[in-house]
Amino acid sequence: MPLRSPIAWMTVLLLMLLAVSGRAAGFVDAAERYVVVPDRIGRVMTANPAADVLVFVLAPEKLLGWSAPLSRGQRAYLPAKFARLPVVGELTRPSPMDVTQTVARIRPDLIIEAGPVSPEAAARAEQVQQQTRVPYILLDNDIQTTPRTLRTIGAMLGVAKRGNDLAYYADNAIDALRGRLLIAPADERPLVYYGRGPDGLETGLGGSQAMADIDQAGVINVAARLGRGELTTVTRDQVVAWDPAIIIAQQRSFYDLLRRSAAWRGLIAVANKRVYLAPADPFGWIDEPAGVNRIIGLYWLTALFYPDQYQEDLRTNVRDFYDQFYRIKLTDRQLEALVRPAEAHLGGSQQLIGVPLLGAEPVPLPNASPNAPVPSGRPPGRGGPGPPAVPGNPQ
Repeated sequence: MPLRSPIAWMTVLLLMLLAVSGRAAGFVDAAERYVVVPDRIGRVMTANPAADVLVFVLAPEKLLGWSAPLSRGQRAYLPAKFARLPVVGELTRPSPMDVTQTVARIRPDLIIEAGPVSPEAAARAEQVQQQTRVPYILLDNDIQTTPRTLRTIGAMLGVAKRGNDLAYYADNAIDALRGRLLIAPADERPLVYYGRGPDGLETGLGGSQAMADIDQAGVINVAARLGRGELTTVTRDQVVAWDPAIIIAQQRSFYDLLRRSAAWRGLIAVANKRVYLAPADPFGWIDEPAGVNRIIGLYWLTALFYPDQYQEDLRTNVRDFYDQFYRIKLTDRQLEALVRPAEAHLGGSQQLIGVPLLGAEPVPLPNASPNAPVPSGRPPGRGGPGPPAVPGNPQ
């Protein structure tokens, strides 16, 4: 938002004076809203699951509750103290009256929402803030902004060292995948289908949050040819016609169908045993939610898509991530439950295709053969910059 009006300049001056006084500080969120946040924040309300995970990994003792109910499986992978936190509800769903009553009941110092930045999200945050008098900030949940977000919100919540430590981990995961893409031959980028829901017939379009991890891995999302957006429903015939080299199932029911049903048997991915179940506990490795939990997914997808370049032990990386981010020491049984349906199976030929270096776009044209080479396109990288840092805190 350009600062051309006298009112805007007065707002900035007020925020600067408040910051100097130590009583509050000005923060510019991802929607370019100027929000006065308390100098000390002890109680945080999260508006959606992506924000739940962000606050939980940084300062779980300040999280007032989960925005959505946790399953029994999720609770098993969380420290008991935090698994028992109440459900406060998503602020992005209920009516304004419900939001006002919920905020009044739990008395937060700050409300955080993490997701796509849009005029609608900014208007909602502004409305809730005006009605409740509680500062409400919007954060961009793009994967590339994850390290900066961890540093910024860590400093805001008084846990700057932890924020920096987790941001360093996220930086390494992003950089490691980028480095492997530079090494991986351009003709070894497979066509991938990500099947969501019990029947696997919901998937993400080009640029969707659900496909962000897969997009980062430089492969081709077969459903991207249907256009850009978020989620869409497809038919089994469409998936069969695309004949992806790799299929990732969000839910076990679809994973079991792929492995046992004759209806899917003719697919190359099924024949080559390149069907995988995305780990989901306590939070998804690809989405559900589209938050900082996706960082471990970058290591996992690298192991699936570029096994020749992935020389690390996936189980070691998973143990380390869960210890650092979720503060849980995985048992051998928990680790195997996560990794075994998700790990690459040696044997079976890999279907190779020609795709552009360092990017999942452009996708094959609708009239092209599903596995035909595609022309090179724009370089990777989507979305704008993440939220600025709290004044006085280094990036």
